[in-house]
Amino acid sequence: MITSVNRSLAEQIVNTIKDVCNYDINFIDCSGIILASTNPARIGTFHEIGLKAAQTGTSIEVTEDDSFSGTQKGINMPLYHEGRILAVIGITGVPDQIRKYAYLAERITNLLIREQELNQYSRREADKKHFVLQSLILNDTSNRDYLSNSLETFHIGLNRSYRLILIRINSRYNLTNLSLIEQKTQEMFALAGISLFTFFYPRDFVALINTETYQKQAFIFHTFANENASILQVAVGKSTPVFQVHHSYESALTAINTLTNASKNFALFDDLTLQLILSSVTDDTRNHFLQKTISGLSTQDLDIIKVYFSEDMSLIRTCDKLYLHKNTLQYKLNRIHKITSLNPRKFQDAVLLYLAVLLRTNL
Repeated sequence: MITSVNRSLAEQIVNTIKDVCNYDINFIDCSGIILASTNPARIGTFHEIGLKAAQTGTSIEVTEDDSFSGTQKGINMPLYHEGRILAVIGITGVPDQIRKYAYLAERITNLLIREQELNQYSRREADKKHFVLQSLILNDTSNRDYLSNSLETFHIGLNRSYRLILIRINSRYNLTNLSLIEQKTQEMFALAGISLFTFFYPRDFVALINTETYQKQAFIFHTFANENASILQVAVGKSTPVFQVHHSYESALTAINTLTNASKNFALFDDLTLQLILSSVTDDTRNHFLQKTISGLSTQDLDIIKVYFSEDMSLIRTCDKLYLHKNTLQYKLNRIHKITSLNPRKFQDAVLLYLAVLLRTNL
């Protein structure tokens, strides 16, 4: 609940009312000081009738300029909010001409204050969601009672299991348009019935999904990923108890790091197989393996071998995909064999080449 009005809101109030009635408006605090005015010369000055209106709680009309200290003719109305006086609104002009605007000014002011309250509430809610999810992801449960109460506020069962969904905006996307993606993401969360979500600067949205209802929600996430394939990726972590969500977050990171193929932008951790092994390989081991296998291959060689494996090592389908003659492809595969000492046509050698390509892709 708002108990006082800051200068920014006061300025918004006086400017909005003037737009409607075209008379100068003063916003006077309860000590009689004009906090905001459409007449800049009056800002910060004392308004005797404004003080009196605040003290008595009644509207006061002034029919002559300067008959009271710092006062011009007009109407001065106490502004009530939740049963208490917040300030006084003054409309400058002949009372008989401006009286019709008094009620309208009061309504406009109350609407703007209510809007401010709703914005503050939304901000507090957003901050709480951010704190709760950040604490869970970092496994910081030092304030467990507060976390438990907050989780229950967001309808998160303390004895249930959850998955963490991670939505990552592509690095190529212009973040000046972030509000558009934020709106789409929040609409998707609302459709899926998700109440606990937040944004981690600069590119990650995260949310908690009830494991029991995930299968019913899955098509929503798939659809969202497909509709926004050019700008984001979606990954869903493994199921964990709510106070072990940091493990679900780590598994979601593993899943999203497997989305290196431009044709895929959705990954469920449970569906990963070989990627789980590759994700545990250290950088030193990865670099050493790549140096021993495919470091001598050109970008064109790597593109050919990727397509070759994606087409299940079929020469005909690979030729069709790359628009190559069969003899040309044979020549290029022989060249790869010569450079790497690994024959793409032999199963064991092909496995090593395939692993190398995957490891390089996940760099």
